[in-house]
Amino acid sequence: MTKSTKPQKKDRDRTLPHLEVLPTPKKSGKSKKNRGKKKLKKSQQRKLATAQAEVNGRDIGFKPSKKLSKKVYNRELKRLQLELVKLQEWVIQTGLKVVVIFEGRDAAGKGGTIKRIMDCLNPRYCKVAALAKPTEREQTQWYFQRYVQHLPSAGEIVLFDRSWYNRAGVERVMGFCSDREYFEFLRSCPEFECMLKRSGIILLKYWFSVSSEEQERRFLDRSLNPSKRWKLSSMDLEARARWVEYSKAKDDMFEATDIKRSPWYVVNSDVKKKARLNCISHLLSMIPYRDLTPKPLKLPPRQEGDYLRPPTSLQTFVPEIY
Repeated sequence: MTKSTKPQKKDRDRTLPHLEVLPTPKKSGKSKKNRGKKKLKKSQQRKLATAQAEVNGRDIGFKPSKKLSKKVYNRELKRLQLELVKLQEWVIQTGLKVVVIFEGRDAAGKGGTIKRIMDCLNPRYCKVAALAKPTEREQTQWYFQRYVQHLPSAGEIVLFDRSWYNRAGVERVMGFCSDREYFEFLRSCPEFECMLKRSGIILLKYWFSVSSEEQERRFLDRSLNPSKRWKLSSMDLEARARWVEYSKAKDDMFEATDIKRSPWYVVNSDVKKKARLNCISHLLSMIPYRDLTPKPLKLPPRQEGDYLRPPTSLQTFVPEIY
């Protein structure tokens, strides 16, 4: 009777096909209990956690990575914002039309990213479209109609803080639309977006992915901070209670609308500062542009002449409390 042979290391590693074969760990002075165990690298731990999450059917996003220092973040943000200014000038002078969609779970960091993009841009040519719930009149219109009026003209950029994808997310999960309306949206949305692209519009779609644990932390922060409490609504709490339903709705939405001509770009947003920089950097890489920033202007001398300012006592000033 032959003795059972111990499986080879190569065979044992087949149980984790998504991980690389690890080298044999060096001997150390650790206890016998931990001796012989393989220690996974952080990147491999993230891969393993993501794979396990997929098996469990959970949308946890990504494992949070190390946070950026404030110095590095401010330096990179300033550099990227300067590039955004160059991009906007190129869009204005070449007559491009740009639409950027920001979608994701509540408290995923969409608004913060939009704010950093808008900080240095001319609001006459870069606008934010954040629509409220549809009115009774809008509910009788073609579904895309109320979004079409916010599309850009030549030389404009429009940032959609949530968009027509409400139908595939909140409306689907909360029952605000019928099954017929929902499936019609999934069928017509790719056609609608291809039509926008054929008309010359540059369309970019970002999905901000946040883990359940990080979302809970941000919800608590909003609840305790009076200046942020307006960001937290009863709808947000209900959406968190239906986490799995939203995950399934997001998967169905991606399956129907993540097409080659109009793909989704997923942003790991567990670390807000990294998410902002990564998203802005990717946005800049998707639109070729040249530096057309106007040269510094020379100020003319101030006009001099016979002018006597009226007494300040005749004017109403704001009280100088500070």
